[in-house]
Amino acid sequence: MSTLTETRTTSLLRFATAGSVDDGKSTLVGRLLYDTKSILADAYEAVERVSRARGAETVDLALLTDGLRAEREQGITIDVAYRYFSTPNRTFILADCPGHVQYTRNTVTGASTADALIVLVDARHGVVEQTRRHLAVAALLRVPHVVVAVNKIDLIDFAREPFEEIAADVASHAAKLGMPDVVAIPVSALEGDNVVERSARTSWYEGPTVLELLETVPGADELAAIAQGGWRVPVQYVLRPQDAAVSPEYREYRGYAGQVAEGTIRVGDAVVVQPSGRRTTVAGIDTADGPLTSAPAGASISVRLADDVDVARGDLLSAAGDAALAVKNFHAHVAWLSERPLRVRDRVLVQHGSSLVQAMVTGIEGTLDISLPGGTLDASIIAGEDLELGLNDIGVVALQLAQPLAIEDYGNHRRTGAFCLVDPQDGNTLAAGTARAAVPGTGVDGYLTI
Repeated sequence: MSTLTETRTTSLLRFATAGSVDDGKSTLVGRLLYDTKSILADAYEAVERVSRARGAETVDLALLTDGLRAEREQGITIDVAYRYFSTPNRTFILADCPGHVQYTRNTVTGASTADALIVLVDARHGVVEQTRRHLAVAALLRVPHVVVAVNKIDLIDFAREPFEEIAADVASHAAKLGMPDVVAIPVSALEGDNVVERSARTSWYEGPTVLELLETVPGADELAAIAQGGWRVPVQYVLRPQDAAVSPEYREYRGYAGQVAEGTIRVGDAVVVQPSGRRTTVAGIDTADGPLTSAPAGASISVRLADDVDVARGDLLSAAGDAALAVKNFHAHVAWLSERPLRVRDRVLVQHGSSLVQAMVTGIEGTLDISLPGGTLDASIIAGEDLELGLNDIGVVALQLAQPLAIEDYGNHRRTGAFCLVDPQDGNTLAAGTARAAVPGTGVDGYLTI
């Protein structure tokens, strides 16, 4: 038997772009695709034709990602545009997010699964409110790496001093938001400076290009594999072969399929099953390519347990030494994505992994005021009576669950600390949420209260 780590050759990085309108996000993405030779000839020719029809002197690389007709006509990004490309060193999934404030919910969607976020800042304007908004979103979602691309450096004659002022402003704001890994890079997306190739026109800059940084930072799966603490495997499906054609030795097979969310699971590990709290050990780890002795974060596996315990879809398997706890009450940061407002005592569904549980909003403790340029997240939360959350608001809410779930502190467990709120009437997604730090409390029905 082998470990899955031995079979991997290149790593995957998911990243997103964000910034204000006209900061050049789509142009930066187009430049990355073009300079890494990730564009098909016919796609480039189509963009070239549209650019000529508009009277442009050069090819508008932003058109490579602005796929909607309304986007092309208005010259802005509306929806999240996903693109896939690779270099000899890494495979990438990128999400080009809208810059307009009314599409902040799309930015939350694009950044929610990102290993890195590129926030563009216009070198002429510096840090603006939308920059602070996107940095706050990155902080709330605990995006592991944030790159601030100070774009249009060519329009200020590649001057060093304005860039360093912007970099210092960003670093100060990021520190107050608790973001340790923020790197500023001077770029010209239009002309390609420091995007893929290092620019001779910024000889004073000694850091990496955008692509160099994206190729070298560890992805979320890599970080999760070496995370301190125990492993986590959310159960997506219970495997019980019933077909008569299945070989006799597998007719009694019972495996729990899912993707390792963090840590490294090994045969023989002690296991706690939540929300039941039952304990057992890992008897085997199976994959489509055969059994393994261990599997790291990101691996899709089937876990066999030594004892016949009741495990269902939506349950969470975790290492006994650092076991997850099931809760029925918790607080969370919530990014509200719906046109209708959220109010106290509203009934919602909580989608956590494969589990869907009824819940009630027992409190709205405040909303995030992005207009406070120097505040931390906690200091920027504005409290008040009769609060409600409207479209694109970010707030702190208290939720009471009808059934316990193993929702954890998002700051320590990104995969098992994230959830969505769903409308019980029509099934539409209402909000993206991140559970806040667990603190000992009285609890409800014997479960820890977060």
